Parts: sequence; C-alpha cells; structure tokens
Amino acid sequence: MIELSDVNIQAGNFALQGITFSVRGGDYCVLMGRTGKGKTTILESICGLRRVTSGRILIAGQDVTRWLPGDREIGYVPQDLALFPNLTVREHLQFALRIRQRKSREIEQRVQELAQELGIAHLMQRGVQNLSGGERQRVALGRALSFQPQVLLLDEPLSALDEQTREEMMALLERLKAHRVTTLHVTHNRNEADALADQRLELCDGVIVSL
Repeated sequence: MIELSDVNIQAGNFALQGITFSVRGGDYCVLMGRTGKGKTTILESICGLRRVTSGRILIAGQDVTRWLPGDREIGYVPQDLALFPNLTVREHLQFALRIRQRKSREIEQRVQELAQELGIAHLMQRGVQNLSGGERQRVALGRALSFQPQVLLLDEPLSALDEQTREEMMALLERLKAHRVTTLHVTHNRNEADALADQRLELCDGVIVSL
C-alpha cells in the first residue's frame, strides 16, 4: 500500500500542498494529469529523491517520510530510464541485487527469471547504447523489479515509444500485474489507464481526485 497524508512539497518556485491519496496493496494505480503539474514530483517524493516539507508518506503501513531512498525498497523507473551507459543488460539486472549483497547463485537465478519474463534473454551481453527504445524500457523495468520491491513507480513509461512498441509494453505490464506489486504509473494517456488501471487518480489543480 502507498499512502500520502497531507503532504506538502516545495520544488523551487513550484509547490504542491495537502497531497492526500492511497493506493491499495497489490493494485495497479494510474495517476493522470496535465504535463508539468507535479506528477513526477510526487513520485520523486515517494521514493525519497525529493524531501517533503510536511505530511507523511507510508509504504505498507510504515512511515518512510524521512527514510533514505535505498531503505524504502521501492522500484523506480524514471522517464529518462537513467540506465548506466557502461553496463550491459545483464549487469543492469544484477545491479540492485549486488548492492544488497545477495548470493551469486540467487542473483543469477533472479536475472535469468527476469530476462525470460521480460523477453530480453537474447540481449544480456549488449550495452544499453545498442538497444531500441522498447528494449531499453524492458531493461529499466527489470532493474527496478530485480530485488522484488513492495512498490513500483513508473514515470511515463510508454511516452517515448512508437505505437506498436507501446502496445507490446502495455501487454507486458498487464502480465506483470499477476505479481501483485503495488504500482503507481504516471501518464497523461487515457488508453494506458483503460488498459492497465485497477485504480485511477488524477492530479487536477494541485489536488488528487479519484476517478
């Protein structure tokens, strides 16, 4: 479960005040709203990349408002993907597991599972510079899911893809819903919400409303 209670966020001259909403545990929630109105700011606050000035952020009932990003156990795929240009696909899938000092056998097993599920097993030795947009998106998703987070945050994950690739990625996200990872997916595309959402929210004039 994700819960924000009366959260205030200041980002330069931009501010959000009194942000309150919850995402049910295991649900796939789509947060919609116009570009530039604060959806990414909310995601960054949930995963700890942006501090809030007041209010509370809870993950699975725990108050994580002041926790460091790495302690929140949240998988995050930013809009620019933030892939490491010097790492291969395999190394990206290993990355979060190595940081957590998982055993080598466990890492290899998890990487193989992800590669098969995401359809990137044939790309494991490639650098990310040599991948298509859809392939890069799958790698970023795999890195975020590798350590089996309790929450997944997706910032406009399909916006830069062509129509066919977008349809393929929506089908993949639909299949991944079977894992019941609580997910918050930011978009302004209603087709994505129609295809994926168990729960819909909209950021409108600085207020989160349920659709």
